[in-house]
Parts: sequence; C-alpha cells; structure tokens
Amino acid sequence: MKQRPFLPFTRPTLDEDTIAGVAEVLRSGWITSGPKVKEFEAALSEHCAGRPVRAFNSGTCTLEIALRIAGVGPGDEVITTPLSWVATSNVILEVGARPVFADIDPVTRNLDLECASAAVTPATRAIIPVDLSGLPVDRDRLYGLARAHGLRVVEDAAQAFGSTFGGRAIGSFGDLVSFSFHPNKNITSIEGGCLVMNTPEEARLAEQYRLQGVVRSGPDGMDVERVGGKYNLTDVAARVGLGQLARWAEFKARRHALARRYFQHFEAAGTAALGLELPVADFEHTNWHMFQVVLAEERLTLVRAELMKRLEERGIGTGVHYPAIHLFTLYRQMGWKPGDFPHAEYVGRNTLTLPLFPSMEDADIDYVVTELSALLKAHQR
Repeated sequence: MKQRPFLPFTRPTLDEDTIAGVAEVLRSGWITSGPKVKEFEAALSEHCAGRPVRAFNSGTCTLEIALRIAGVGPGDEVITTPLSWVATSNVILEVGARPVFADIDPVTRNLDLECASAAVTPATRAIIPVDLSGLPVDRDRLYGLARAHGLRVVEDAAQAFGSTFGGRAIGSFGDLVSFSFHPNKNITSIEGGCLVMNTPEEARLAEQYRLQGVVRSGPDGMDVERVGGKYNLTDVAARVGLGQLARWAEFKARRHALARRYFQHFEAAGTAALGLELPVADFEHTNWHMFQVVLAEERLTLVRAELMKRLEERGIGTGVHYPAIHLFTLYRQMGWKPGDFPHAEYVGRNTLTLPLFPSMEDADIDYVVTELSALLKAHQR
C-alpha cells in the first residue's frame, strides 16, 4: 500500500505567477521597500474600505507601533487575553506598559468582554482583543466597552484577514487594526504584516516608527523627531503578498469547505463519545484560519503530547495554539499564577490544531478524523 505523504497542520499556497513575479522583482534591482510595497499597501487599503494602511516586516511590530501611536507607555495598563501567541502581550511590555489579562469565553475562546470590563482600572489606556482562529470578537460590545471607558482599541486581527463582522470586513472599520502575513496565516508575504489606521497623521507617524524615525523633505532633506525601528517590508515580500491578496476569497472559500467537512465527519463519529469539543460552527464571519478542537483531559488516558506523537506517526501534523501566556516564567515573575484564568488554562492545556489549508484534499479531512477518532476511542477512561 502506498504511504500517504505527510500532512502538516498548515502549508502556504504559492502559485507560479507569484514565483515569476518575485523573479521579476529580483531582476529589477529594487528588492527592498519600493514600488511593490506601495502597490501592496494600496491594495490592502482598498480591502479595508480606503483606510490608511502601512506594511511592515511582521505582525508583531504592527501591534507595538499601534500602541505607540495610541500613546501607551510606562505606567499604563492594557487589557488582553491570556490565550494568544505571546507577542500579543510582549508588545505591551515593549512599550513599558503592563499587560492585564482577562479570562476567555470557553465557547468562542476569545476574550470574555465582561471579564475585560471588570479588569478596567484608572490606569487602563487600551484593550487588545484577539480573533482566535479568525473568529471575530463581538465588535459592537468591544467598542461599546472602549467608549464607556475612553480606551483605544488595538485589534490583534493577525488571524482574521478575510473575516467579517456585521457584514463588513475586519479592518474596514474600528480603531487600529493589525494583520499578520506570516506563512501560517490565510495570506502570506513570507514574513510581514500591516497596520490599518484612522487618519493620514497616524499613517505618517507609523512611517516614522517603521524606519528610524526619519522624516524626509525634498531631494536631500532629512530629520529625526522620535526613536523608530527597522521594520520595513521588502518589495520581494510585497510581491508575494500581492499574489496572495488576489486569491484571498478563493482561499477562504476552500477553508470553509474543508471546515464544513470536519464538522460533518466529527458529528458522524460522535464528538460526545470522543470527549471532543469542536469550535463554534461559524460560516458567516470567520475565515477559518485554523480548525482547533479541545480535548477532554479528564476522560483520556494519554496526554496531548503523546496524542500528537501518535498522529505524527500516522503522517498527520498538529499544532498547539496556544499555551496560556500568564503561566510562562516571564509572566509568573510578574505575579500571575495557575488558577488565575481557569478557562484559558484549560483550553491552553487541551487545544489541538488540526490540518487546514487550501491545497488539502477532501480525503485528507476524512483521514484526520478517522485516525484521531480511533486514538481517542482507544484511550478513554
């Protein structure tokens, strides 16, 4: 019997037109930030209803720069979720502020906005929600909370490109919105990200933070008004991003189809009997960036790491997105401890990201569900 090729939990889809386009950029001699970056920013702005957009070399730095634009600094507090990639809270530390965690909603696995509201203090200046797996946080409630307390909102929409809320694309409304274009995201520029802003003034400020604080005037004028970093995107990366951007709707449709197949097959297998919690079956708002299940640790005789190893032996790659941030050593040293956010801790211990990417075959879904179901059934208490 022919062995199946290994199935990773994600893989970018890069077409030949994009590869040829990168070659053209390389031959042009202009490979750092240039005309392709501007073209990419213009296309992103169009997607975001004409709002100012600037591209950067990561989604992490866009969060940090958003906080700086919002005036967040030492002595301030920023509320966020403990269930995210650690960059979400690390950037708060980078600007000298203090992250304040609030627990998650155990169903959506996003920030619980009631818990976030209870965490507001006189020092709170901003809130960073995360759209986990592309499922949007309730924007009406989020911005109602922000208005009630005079807070800036920095949307960590790293996973939400192509998602919508209230019929509008994430990024086309709201305050400061950060997207990531890392290779595991729904569109990629190899590495990169962008920040969506409200005004031309904020965009100019972002440009200064992007490249050493430099302000240019005329053919030879240069000034530096503030400390900036080295966060510019290359034209090579921008050309990859342009190729991806042209196909985002196609990618989203395929992800939706694959996610529906997961639901159909898991429901047929009997999720209750498996001790498995599926994600919210949202096919209106989410882009289906990831398909994550939560294991019922109390019902299984093997731990998650062993399950992942057994799946890998069967040619199936999986991921963990994410461990609870407040339990990392750095954050424990700041005073957080086990039991502070029980929902985030439970999901962080038991979440499992299954393969989901546009070039998957329907049969891949069938295989993953069959193998995972068999392992879970064989290891029930």
